[in-house]
Amino acid sequence: MARVRFEVQGREVFRTKLRVRVGEVNYGGHLGNDSVLTLCHEARIRFFTEIGHSEMDLFGEGIIMTDAMVVYKAEARLGDELDISLYLDDIGKRGFDLYYLLECCGRETARGKTGIAFFDYPQGKIAACPQEFKERFGN
Repeated sequence: MARVRFEVQGREVFRTKLRVRVGEVNYGGHLGNDSVLTLCHEARIRFFTEIGHSEMDLFGEGIIMTDAMVVYKAEARLGDELDISLYLDDIGKRGFDLYYLLECCGRETARGKTGIAFFDYPQGKIAACPQEFKERFGN
């Protein structure tokens, strides 16, 4: 069986803690696969809020997710506190990658990756990466 494989990479830009809630637990009694992306989304919103921005205005442009991957490493259960770290990588002409490392009790629970493109919502099209974003987060 082929599996998705990737390493968390890039520069760590943010950390937060989130507790596994009842709606994120599946019939197996552990964190559901769909909920990992929801937790990554919450962490991403917290990061943008921390730097004074949002998904609709990240240095003057909106964003849109272009792809997502999740790898599961261990179970997390109802009430577990997750440490989530975000890593920013591969800033390009039109977007960047965000990697997410989810840990519980010192062990890796899951990792995620989302491709993010800048998006001009009024025009309905991909936009250029804002220069201020490049200056703040570029190498």
